[in-house]
Amino acid sequence: MAKIKKQFFCKNCGTAHTKWNGKCSACNEWNTLVEEVVQKEDKKEITRTWRADGKPKTEPILIQDVQTGNTKRTKLPDSELNRVLGGGLVSGSLILLGGEPGIGKSTLLLQLALRLPAKIVYVSGEESEEQIKMRATRIGLQNATCYLLAETDTQEMFKHFKTLSPDLVIVDSIQTLTSPLLDSTPGSVSQIRECAGELQRFAKETNIPVFLIGHITKEGTIAGPKLLEHIVDTVLQFEGDHHYTYRILRTIKNRFGSTAELGIYEMQSGGLREVENPSELLISQKDDDLSGSAICATLEGLRPMLIETQALVSTAVYGTPQRSATGFDLRRLNMLLAVLEKRCGFHFGANDVFLNIAGGIRIDDPAIDLAIVSALVSSLQTIPIDAKICFAGEVGLSGEIRSVNRVDQRIQEASRLGFKQIFISKYNLKGLHPEKYDIEVIPVGKIDELFSLLMS
Repeated sequence: MAKIKKQFFCKNCGTAHTKWNGKCSACNEWNTLVEEVVQKEDKKEITRTWRADGKPKTEPILIQDVQTGNTKRTKLPDSELNRVLGGGLVSGSLILLGGEPGIGKSTLLLQLALRLPAKIVYVSGEESEEQIKMRATRIGLQNATCYLLAETDTQEMFKHFKTLSPDLVIVDSIQTLTSPLLDSTPGSVSQIRECAGELQRFAKETNIPVFLIGHITKEGTIAGPKLLEHIVDTVLQFEGDHHYTYRILRTIKNRFGSTAELGIYEMQSGGLREVENPSELLISQKDDDLSGSAICATLEGLRPMLIETQALVSTAVYGTPQRSATGFDLRRLNMLLAVLEKRCGFHFGANDVFLNIAGGIRIDDPAIDLAIVSALVSSLQTIPIDAKICFAGEVGLSGEIRSVNRVDQRIQEASRLGFKQIFISKYNLKGLHPEKYDIEVIPVGKIDELFSLLMS
């Protein structure tokens, strides 16, 4: 047996150190080294059970001889997951799904396992087969070729994989796995790194895609070394507010597609439902025209959708005025308030300002600026904005309304949902033909022009 020795691993980058230091020499982060007991065994004693008797030798190949376009993708029954993955599941890919506890990570992948017509092994290190069966019964789906495996030892897992030859493997979760190559505890930096490395080699050598579920820390990052996100091919983030039913699936990293895509789900008693038209859900249904509400035509990845921005401006009664933003960058809100005061003469200095993006989602699209300033002035002046008007434009520091990308898709989405008018930047008119849309396109150049048209 090899000699037992202690090593210090960086929680941020996973680098091993022989002694403790206050600062990691690799990533320069402070107080990230943790001590672990590592026992290196002779790796020749443990065989890679998924490998054949003789591993084929690889040879270098000229780059001009490499054939492209042969990437095999499997279309999944979940259209939102298909979109986020870039058009389907790539064979041999390693996908990491992270999210808060209880957000629906296990439910999402269990639904996939029960809906996909293929041989699937669902490995659970946290729940028993009975618990998973109870969730599957609640979802109301069945799959005669979905196998459940309650196991945490990686080598035992690979033995079952060799016997079953699955088409897809789901591991819940990577933090519960242990490798017999190490003696450290499950969830430690070295165990996560080793188990992820073994699963990566398994996926690439067998061409079987693997989904990994990962826990996150209180800071919102995936638990374990940062090396884990470098090993996998795709990193997905499942997020949402527990007080809302909507869940958003974002792409943090994708070697096989865009990272700008987004999937939207609705959590119901029978599982997660795909939301194909989020605009109709994110726009509130109200009978009366109320001040402080404006609709924005925004984009998330390639998907246009309309969302509602809500603002409340009231007199500050506690001395220092408050500034609060939910679903929007607070610093950008302060910038827009300064532009309104300097360029248009609206006084917000003695008022509390609260801003909310309806639906519990977060928007970073600059085109939302025009809707936000309209909602702020509407609340300040107590003048409602027509519910059939929407906005798409970025506000600059000099008060100009700047152009935004793919404005034609925004206009088409607003027209499809029955809006009568849309305010855009006049700089977006180049190459645009407003007469072909069933909606009145109103170009404006400065925010004072916008308010003179809105408040008239």
